[in-house]
Order: sequence, then structure tokens, then C-alpha cells
Amino acid sequence: MLTGFVLIYLLITILIGRWAARRVKSAGDFIVAGRSLPLGISTCVIFATWFGSETMLGATSEFAQHGLLGVIEDPFGASLCLLLVGLFYARKLYRVNVLTFCDYFRVRFGKKAEIVSALLMIPSYFGWIAAQIVAMGIVINTVMGVSQETAMVASGLIVMCYTYMGGMWSVSVTDFIQTIMIIIGILVIAFLVVNEAGGITAVVERAPAGTFRFFPDRDWHSWLHYMAAWFTIGLGSIPQQDVFQRLMSAKSERVAQYSSYLGALMYLVIGSLPLLIVLCAKQLYPGLGAADPSTILPEMVMQHGNLFIQILFFGALLSAIMSTTSGAILAPATVLGENLVKPFFKDISDKKFLLIIRFSVVLVSLISIGMAFASQDIYELVASSSVLSLVSLFVPLTAGLYWKRANQAGANLSILLGTAGYIYSEWMDTATPPLFVGLLWSIAGMLIGSLCWKSEPQEAPAA
Repeated sequence: MLTGFVLIYLLITILIGRWAARRVKSAGDFIVAGRSLPLGISTCVIFATWFGSETMLGATSEFAQHGLLGVIEDPFGASLCLLLVGLFYARKLYRVNVLTFCDYFRVRFGKKAEIVSALLMIPSYFGWIAAQIVAMGIVINTVMGVSQETAMVASGLIVMCYTYMGGMWSVSVTDFIQTIMIIIGILVIAFLVVNEAGGITAVVERAPAGTFRFFPDRDWHSWLHYMAAWFTIGLGSIPQQDVFQRLMSAKSERVAQYSSYLGALMYLVIGSLPLLIVLCAKQLYPGLGAADPSTILPEMVMQHGNLFIQILFFGALLSAIMSTTSGAILAPATVLGENLVKPFFKDISDKKFLLIIRFSVVLVSLISIGMAFASQDIYELVASSSVLSLVSLFVPLTAGLYWKRANQAGANLSILLGTAGYIYSEWMDTATPPLFVGLLWSIAGMLIGSLCWKSEPQEAPAA
């Protein structure tokens, strides 16, 4: 019965994606859904940006071992990112009316900044997408018993298929439906598990010492790593194409801003529920996840849940992972097609440009599936993709929006020095987290380049 549900769910997802594809009449429809999403759908689309395997499996594993201090990056850092986007970036970026972050870099800083930012941004997504494909393989293997490798290929191709057909329209409609499934599934399971564990008060009282500790020890080293956890997604995911693309799909700058606020609130609340569920699971069934803490929730559901609970949980889990994967595939595919391939064609028609983006979707998907086979460690794959945008692109983006003297030389030097500083710190294994070394070098590059060199003025983006 559970196997049948998963098969039907996957089939319905493809059909929904195919139906949404009927609204694609141009490349703009494919990339940003014609900039027409209302507040409700836009909020669900933004909420679904990162609510995937890391939130449902990785964060619960960290919480089971380290308490709240282990999950600062996700969900707290991810919620912070969406809040900051709404406060400082959504309206300004929406007014620029471009398709990618790299388009903004071209308008503000010139062609070199566009190309360099694209070359840095695209590879940063492969590990993230691969982690979601591995997670889908694990889920389908657990539920249906097929080999994990077969499940990874099949699930990766399914997401590629509906993303290829409808682009952001398919992503948006499936995200909206999948978000509803996530919320219903997690809320019902949380209510049932907390009730079985004796109520929220009893669960909190029985929690191990330090579970709800939110601040680190009072020493400089601990605080540096604590802030690094906040910054990794909290700041590092601001200059990412998936967030940008979902914002640009809103029907107005007001909708873009308020959907960021609502998405941040939803992510914090809904993202905290799996932590509560795993805390109850450890108290009810202490032997769960002995070999691998990330399997606590799936093991609990399979061993102790009835069919209804199993359908709710795996429906929510598959929904979370697939919604994240589809947007993550579309983002680098758009950058590849728009900023690296399209410039080689003069006066390209909209139809041919749309075909380029679709082929890019296929290429990104296949590379990510290959990476999933190369490394099946979800945490390792996610970690490999999370910091690069912070040390290379965050400073130029923010300076470009808020500092009039920021110029081409500053942007290019900021990108190069930030990346070099991060690599150097990783190589030398410095006591200071490499993230901060790269970020400080990036700030220095922006200041030195903008104050010491004069660049030809670029077309000013809309204020």
C-alpha cells in the first residue's frame, strides 16, 4: 500500500508539472513564471527553497546529538536569510528586472563580473542537488525496497522531467501543493508523537541537559564558530540564484518582500517541528538511529507508525526534497543558459533561448546525479556547496546595492580575494573559520578596488 502511494504520488507530480508547463509561452515564463505569482504561491515557493533533506534528516540528526547549538545553520540561519532578503534586498532587486543575479552583476559591475560570478555560482549547486537526489534514493529504497542507486536515478530524472517541461511554473505549482503536504504531514505527526510522549511539558522536562542551550561557551573560539553557523546560510544564501529567481517570480515588489517575511516565519516554525518530533522519538524509542542518527525519523515511522502515519511522513519527506531539488536544478541552469551560453549567439530568438535553458536543465541534472553517485554522504554534499557564495558574492552584491562608489575593480577584486582567502584558510587549516577569512578578504578587495581604481561607469540599476 505504501509503495502504491509513492508511485501514485510521483506520477501525480509529473502530471502537475506537465499541466503547469502549458502556461509557458516564453523564456520569461519558464524562468520567472512571467513575474505573476500571487502572495500565497510566492510564499510557498520561497519557503520551499531549502526545506529538503537537510531540514528533515540532517538537522534532526544534529539536534539529536548536539541540541539547538547543532542546528543554528538550519533552520535558524535559513530563516534569518529569508528575513534579511525581505528587509534589505527584495524590493531593490525586483526593480532591476533581470533574470539572474549574474545579470545584475553585469548591469552594475560589467561583463567580467557577470562571467566570474556565473562560474562561481553554477558549481556551488551541484553538491546541494546531489544531496537531495541521495535523500530521495534513500526514501524510495526504504519504502519500496528497490536499490538506492536505481531510486536515485529514477527520482532525479522525474524531477528533471517536470522542471524541463514547465520551468518555474512547474516548480511553483508543485511547490505550492508539496508545501501543503509538508505542513499537514508534519503537524499531524508532531501532534500524535507529542501526545504519545506525554505532552510538550513532559517532553521538555525529560530532554537531556543542554538540549535547549542556544548560546556557546564564553570564549572567542566558540563564538567564532557559532557566528559562522549563522552566516553560512544566513548571509551566504542571499546571493544565490534560487532565492533570487523565486523572488523575481512574484507579481510585484510588495509581494516579493512580504512573501520573504512569511517564508521566513514558516521556515522557522515548520522547520522546528521535525526537531520536536525527533526529541519525542528518542524518548519513546531510545534505540532508534544507533548506527546513523539521520535515520531516527524514518525508522520510527516504519517500525512504530501505522499506514496512515507512514503515508503522511513519507509524503511530506518526498515533497520537501522534490520541491527543493526542482528549484535548485532550475537556478544554475538559468545562469548557465543566460550568462554563459546566450552571449555566444547574436540576436537569438526567444524560442531558441528557451531551448538553451531547457538543455541546461538536463545538463545540470545529469552532472548532479553523477555527483550523487560519487559521494552519498548528504552532510558532506551540502557542506561542499554552502560557503562559496558568501565569501565571493555577498560583499559585491550588498556594496552594489548600498554603496555608490562600488565599481568594477572593487567587485572583481572582492570576488577573487574572497575566494582566494577562503581557499587559503582551508588549505592552512587556520584557527579562524575559513568563512570569516574569505569574507574579510572580500571586504578588503571591495574597499581597495573601489577606492584605488577608477572604472568606467556602468548602467545604474533601478533604485
